[in-house]
Amino acid sequence: MTKQIAVAGKGGTGKTTFTSLLIRYLIEHHRSPILAVDADPNANLNEALGVKLGETISDVIAQTKSPQGFPAGMTQETFIEYKLQAALVETKDVDLLVMGGPDGPGCYCFPNNILRKHLETLADHYEYVVMDNEAGLEHISRRVTSNIDILFVVSDASARAIRSAGRVHDLVKTLNARVKEIYLIVTKVHAGDIETLQKEIDATGLTLIGTIPYDPDVSRYDLESKPLFDMPAQSVSVMAVNEICEKVNV
Repeated sequence: MTKQIAVAGKGGTGKTTFTSLLIRYLIEHHRSPILAVDADPNANLNEALGVKLGETISDVIAQTKSPQGFPAGMTQETFIEYKLQAALVETKDVDLLVMGGPDGPGCYCFPNNILRKHLETLADHYEYVVMDNEAGLEHISRRVTSNIDILFVVSDASARAIRSAGRVHDLVKTLNARVKEIYLIVTKVHAGDIETLQKEIDATGLTLIGTIPYDPDVSRYDLESKPLFDMPAQSVSVMAVNEICEKVNV
């Protein structure tokens, strides 16, 4: 049975770094390939994974809004399914779908229903699906993604980001999303940060499953445009993410 893992958090907290290293752990410890879905409009999971960016799902959906957007004689549903399959970037260990920017004007109920059905069918071929979401959880709120086994909410070591993580938790409860387990991860941590932030952490109602120390390797790999997926095994970020994965038994 496919295990669905989602990652959420505000921009700049290290969410995509965590997602890429989580995928790395899954590849190293389980059967691959893994299906990765970049559902953040500011899509950069492909760079963190070292995977070439293909056509985005939002581009595909936008084409369906015009009668000239798909070939004559082909139904809208058939066209969307064909283009979604073409948008899947396949590699040896990880396959990637990029959702892209927000929808434009107009009703997207029908294409979103097709997208949901396609993702459900596609997910059945993978042991793990990992979705990198924005803090607003747009694709969860639209039920494009459902039945999440584990949701990791990522925050950096600042009171503002911790409060944002708490709002993500509140949103999940408001949406009545089917999330079996939900955990908080705090990144870019220095000595004494967690003690200082403990009251804010407690207020989120989230279980703190682990922390990721500030890692100069992350800054260096970003600066040199190297995939974070390829960071050395002794990197503090890699070791911290591995420890978190072992705790939750992914």
